[in-house]
Amino acid sequence: MKKTIRRIAALVLAVLTITAVFAGCSNAKETKKDYVIATDTVFKPFEYTNEKGEFVGIDVDILAAIAEDQGFTYELKSIGWDASIAACQAGQANGMIAGASITDERKNTGWIFSESYYTATQCVAVAKDSKVAKLDDIQGATVAVKTGTEGAAYAESLKDKYSLKLTYFEDSPTMYQAVTGGQCVACFEDTPIMAASIKDGDLAMQILEDSQNEGSGYGFAIFDEKNQDLIDKFNAGLKNIKANGKYDEIIAKYLG
Repeated sequence: MKKTIRRIAALVLAVLTITAVFAGCSNAKETKKDYVIATDTVFKPFEYTNEKGEFVGIDVDILAAIAEDQGFTYELKSIGWDASIAACQAGQANGMIAGASITDERKNTGWIFSESYYTATQCVAVAKDSKVAKLDDIQGATVAVKTGTEGAAYAESLKDKYSLKLTYFEDSPTMYQAVTGGQCVACFEDTPIMAASIKDGDLAMQILEDSQNEGSGYGFAIFDEKNQDLIDKFNAGLKNIKANGKYDEIIAKYLG
């Protein structure tokens, strides 16, 4: 029941957020773009704000490279995970790119995905000074997860096996704080996100060895078949930037 209430509250907040964001943009005097693309706000290294205040990341650069290759323009709206989904469902955005894992569950609830542009595993991370050394050590623990993510799904799949108590959060930074602050023993997160947060954010956490699952691919997503042309362009552009080396340059730029 608490989980349902949290998700309803998150949806209401998302609707209010996108209403404010898009209403504010309607008065802007600028050249109309071909598409409006929604994205998350704090999902380093896929989308985040750098020290200069610029919005950057793997997803940001891949989208830019594909748009250039395919000759279309777009406006990128950084509004958060739940708000991005709500914006697409409400027709206020044509698609979203936010490190969204391609799953059958999402496909069955209206998500229409591109081909995978990156394959990510999920992992378990603990505080740097934690006595937890392996996955079996989280038996009976309270763990942090981010609502609606593959990390949450991974934790839910292990809940009964390890008698876990799951606490849900709406964003990664708050989830990490719950672990470093001692409210939760561990958190479940996408491995590249966790690794980048530890490395670049000087985060006092560590990834447990051998805690990764098999993973799944990230995809660009739409929620209305009328935007199928955008998926087609994304797939065609992705194929081209992989062939010409641009894709590898982007991955190396952020992940080495």
